[in-house]
Amino acid sequence: MKQIELLALVDDDDTFIFITKKIIEKTNHVKEVKVFNNGLDALNYLKDNLNSQYKLPEIIFLDLSMPIMDGWQFLDEFTSLKSSNVKKIVIYICSSSISPHDIMKAKKISAVSDYIIKPVTKDKFAEIILAL
Repeated sequence: MKQIELLALVDDDDTFIFITKKIIEKTNHVKEVKVFNNGLDALNYLKDNLNSQYKLPEIIFLDLSMPIMDGWQFLDEFTSLKSSNVKKIVIYICSSSISPHDIMKAKKISAVSDYIIKPVTKDKFAEIILAL
């Protein structure tokens, strides 16, 4: 199975972060997990590292509901940030929202690979790794 150098968790829920990190660590498929508690911190990190491809995450797990900058705002900024010289970053929305509106809105955004309703299970994470 593929080895992921860097995965970013963009979420303000400490419990979700703790559990998801444990699940990821048990798979031994991710070398490093970076945590950002809001979209703005994650976006600033991406902007600061655009010229350092190895510092950019291969996968982002993005929550929709966060303070400062939510997931929707992050996606708006991210899509304008992307350029041809930036490596492909796979984004999965990880949300507790089961709203059909949110799911449909997310699936219309080309940068979003999938919509995962929390929690992320070990099986779901393995499926994500296999799909890369």
